Parts: sequence; structure tokens; C-alpha cells
Amino acid sequence: MDYLLWLIPAFPLVGFIVLALLGKHLSRFWIAIIGAGSVSLSAILTFVIGFSFLSSTPTGGHYSQTLWTWLEVAAFNPKITLYLDALSLVFVFVITFIGALIHIYSVAFMAADKDYARFFACMNLFVFSMLLLVLADNLLLLYLGWEGVGLCSYLLIGFWYENPTNGYAARKAFIITRLGDTAMAIGLFVIFYQFGTLVIPDILALAPSTWHEGATIATVAALLLLAGGIGKSAQLPLQTWLPDAMAGPSPVSALIHAATMVTAGVYLIARMHVIFQLSPIVQMIVAGIGAATLLIAGFSALTQYDIKRVLAYSTISQIGYMFLALGLGAWTAAIFHFMIHAFFKALLFLAAGAVIEALNHEHNMFKMGGLKNKLPVIFWTFLIGSASLAALPIISAGFYSKDQILWYAWASEHGSPILWLIALLGAFITAAYTTRMMVLTFWGDAKTSVGHYPGKLMTIPLIVLAFFSLFAGFIELPHNFGQFTLFSNLLHQVLPETVLKAGIHGELLFQLLALLVTFGGIYLAYIFWYKQPQRIEKLKRSAPLMSLYRFWFSGWGFDQVYQVLFVKPIVFIANINKNDVVDKLYQGITTATVHLYRLLSFTQSGSLRWYIIGLVIGAILILSIQLML
Repeated sequence: MDYLLWLIPAFPLVGFIVLALLGKHLSRFWIAIIGAGSVSLSAILTFVIGFSFLSSTPTGGHYSQTLWTWLEVAAFNPKITLYLDALSLVFVFVITFIGALIHIYSVAFMAADKDYARFFACMNLFVFSMLLLVLADNLLLLYLGWEGVGLCSYLLIGFWYENPTNGYAARKAFIITRLGDTAMAIGLFVIFYQFGTLVIPDILALAPSTWHEGATIATVAALLLLAGGIGKSAQLPLQTWLPDAMAGPSPVSALIHAATMVTAGVYLIARMHVIFQLSPIVQMIVAGIGAATLLIAGFSALTQYDIKRVLAYSTISQIGYMFLALGLGAWTAAIFHFMIHAFFKALLFLAAGAVIEALNHEHNMFKMGGLKNKLPVIFWTFLIGSASLAALPIISAGFYSKDQILWYAWASEHGSPILWLIALLGAFITAAYTTRMMVLTFWGDAKTSVGHYPGKLMTIPLIVLAFFSLFAGFIELPHNFGQFTLFSNLLHQVLPETVLKAGIHGELLFQLLALLVTFGGIYLAYIFWYKQPQRIEKLKRSAPLMSLYRFWFSGWGFDQVYQVLFVKPIVFIANINKNDVVDKLYQGITTATVHLYRLLSFTQSGSLRWYIIGLVIGAILILSIQLML
């Protein structure tokens, strides 16, 4: 089936080309068919190829398909080669399957938008770019997809560009992620200089024999790749673009947070795991960044009033858990949480979009309420997604994926009590802000009337995602639950697993602690935002607590710091430098050209006799010159 591999990214690419060129001339029906249909075909083909791969490929095997040689410069001849192994199969499944559900949902959600074709064209290009990123067999092709998702995020975050705020959010996302992308590009130069190739399997094979563990060059390469991952996955200190990215339509938010963009950094680190293993200090930095990010973003989510910004900070926090797992060497746990997170986060964003649409584009949770009985399908699916986000024990998929990370934070050879406590505190905060979001949105008195009820095209994707948010966790049970570990057995073909320094006998105790912490967070939010809301208002009136609340609400002041340290100085220098010598040179050329044009314009008087005299004088001059010669 490897000969069909190219069709997976080809379908959304063709959809993008058709919609970009002919979208203005197509009806909305055909735009929806092409836009959603192309990604759905990729999803179906992924199931077919994936089944073939799992049933016929030996352990450690892969599918590979070379389409053509991209360019040839001396010994450098990167190819357009697609590479499918267990790791990329998981990502391709998430991208196409969840991407297809989001596209189907978008058919109804964006039905009234004037730029229907442009929306689906950009969404298809987004899916194609992410597929190219995870299927690339070399870092140059991966970087092409990497920049593609950056471009598409700019186009889609600023989709409603008539509002200047949306344009600012798009530029902010583009510029901040460029910082990480620049570091990553330098990292590719370093890797090519060391190995003479950018082919990923070759690099992973050569690295252990070329570099010793702890080598300076390995640390440099790992740090540069990490910088790229931090930018794309919105981790500290480049996380500030993601909350503002909520300016885009809700399906865009779902696609960015669940199936594309912010998961790219997780994939990059997992794919290049050998280089990170050769630099233990960078691995610990990855774990530290993940731990700090999950905590900081969790506190910020606890203070937001915009439902989409709560989910945005939640994504930053959950990807922090993935980075923590990657730093601990718990590679399969990180990818497992990525997959489960994709299901419940897509569900939550799409359900939030349905709520916003139903309430006439109201985003403020404090102006919602009373929707439990008015929007029952949205309520139950949102509840399932929230249970998975909060890692409600036993009944939600999120419990099984997050439990692994909590256990590895304590029991792996790179784990520590501090990392475990941070992860546990993050779980408490997650349960609290998730319950707060549910209570404010669906319980209490209705503050805004429902103006629009979602149709089947919006509710069916929610039901499908809710099913996976409940039951997908059973493909990888905890160590002490049984021996069913299909997911890790699959990924062990490409990723090593961390070595535990403790047995499984103590895991039940840690699971019980996590259970108590989760229910503690739920109970706290229930008391403060439902049972006795006056208590939280009383706490807010305290000056120190109000200052802390505002600090968390502002994202811990990172935007303000960056404004002072970077934005204002750059703008100041640009204003001074806008009339420098180079500009004056160009302005001088422009002024001279304008004057010359005005002089020549006098020859165009419109008088025929002057034109004839000019021709005669010209002819006499030409004849005189010829006679003289």
C-alpha cells in the first residue's frame, strides 16, 4: 500500500488548488464538497493504509515513497520522499480524522460567511502542510511543512481581517513563531554540517556513533531544535501568541490546537529523540519548560472569562504535560497524551463554537449560563470533553493518558518529587478551571437567550469526538490495570521507553492521590463558582489577591515585558531609521525621475505642426551625421 502514500497529502492539496483558483465561481455546495470531501478522502485512505501497515509491516518497519528529487547541489540532493512509520501514522491519523470532522462541522458553522471558499482553501492548505511535516523523511521537507503551517496560521487567525485586532493577532503569531523557526533553521545547518545529510533515519542512525553523550555539539543541536518546538507548541517563553490566536473562527482554533500547529513541536522532539537523548541537560530543560508551562498556563486559565481563551491556556498547559513527558524520556506517554488531547480538545473547541454561535457570538462565560437543558447535545458532549480534560478517573480517556505522565514524573529514572508535585498541582488546577467553565456556561440562570440551534452537521462531529474522548484511553491501560498496551507496543517500533526506577506496586497509591486531587479541584470550583459565588467575589476585593488575579489574567505579564524589552525599542529605532541615508538615496532617484518625466512631458503638446517640425529636424540631424561620416 506504500504506493498510495502520496495520495494522503495530495487530496487536501488538490482541494486547496481548486478552491483557490475556482472558489469564486463555485456554489457553496461544491465548495463544501471539495473542502470537506478532500480531507475526508485522506482520512479514509489513512485507515486503509494504516490497517495494511499494522497487519503486514514487521516491527520497526516503515513505508517509504520517493516522488522526485527536489534539487541537486554537489552531494546535497534532498528528495520529496514520504516516510510512514508508527510515530507518523499516529499523527497522520489524528490530522486527517479529526481534520475531517472539523471540516464537516465548518460546513455549517461558516455557512453564512462571505469568504466561504477562502476559508476552506486555507483549511485544506493547513492540513496538507501538517501532513507534509509529519510524513517528511528529511528535515528540509519537514521544514517546508513547518513553515506551511506557520503561513496557514497567519491566514486563518486573521481570517476576519476587517477587524484590526484580528490582524494584530495573526501578525503576533507569525512573528513569535518565526523566532523559534529561525533557531530551528540554524539547527538544520548544524546537523547537515555534522552528518552531511538531512535524511531523518540516517541522522538518527549516525548520531550515536558520531557524538558521545553530553557532547557540546549535540547540546547545541538539541537546543536549536527545542527552540523551534517551543515556538510552534507555544511553550515558555514563546507562549504569548496562542491566547490571542482565538481571534480566528472556532473551527480554526480546533484545528490549530488539536490536529496541527501546536503539536508540531511535540512531533519534532519525539522524531529527533536520539539527539535529545545524547544531551541529558537539554532533556531536563524540556521537562522543566513543560512543568513550568503547565503550571503557569493553568493559573491563567483559572482567571479568564472568554471561553475560548480558557481553552487556549488549557492547550498550552496540556502541551506542557507532553513536554514534561518528552523530557522524562517517556516518549510513548507523550504521544499517547497528544492523541487523547486531540480528541477532547477538538471536541471542546467545536462545542464552545456551537455555544458562541447559539448565543449570538457571545464569548463571555459570565454572560452565559442555563444552557444545560436548552442545548442538551452540546451540554453532554462538552461535559464528556471536560471530564477528559480534567482526567476524571476511570470514565474518561484523559485519565489514562495523564496518569502515565504523572507516574513517570515520579518513577522514571529522570523523574523527581518536584516534577511530580508540579504535575499533580497542574491536575488540581485543570480540574478547577474545567469545572468553573462548565458551571458558568451550562448551570445557573440564563443570561443570554439562545438565538440559533446547531444542526446535525455540527452535532454529529461532536458525538463522534465525545465517543473517542471517553473510550480511546482503553488502548493503553496503566501498568497496574492489566497488560493491554497496544499503543506503546506500536510506538516502541520507533521510540524507546523510559526506564522505571520503581515498580508498579506503588502506582495505585499515586492514582488514588491523583483521584483525590482531581475531585478536590472539582469541589473547589463547585463551591466558589456555583454554590457560594459570593466567596470568590469577597476574595477578589482583597488588594493582594486582586493583584494576583490580574497578574494571572494577563498571562503572568509576559506581553507587557516583551512590549518594554522588544516591541517598543524596535518601533522606536524603526521610527528614527525610517529616513536614513539609504531611504534618501531612493527618494532622490524617485525625485529625479519625476522631474525628468515633467521635462519630457513638455514635448507632448498635442500640436501636430510641432511634431512635424520635430521629425524634420531629427531627419536633418541624422542625414548630416551620415554625410559627415
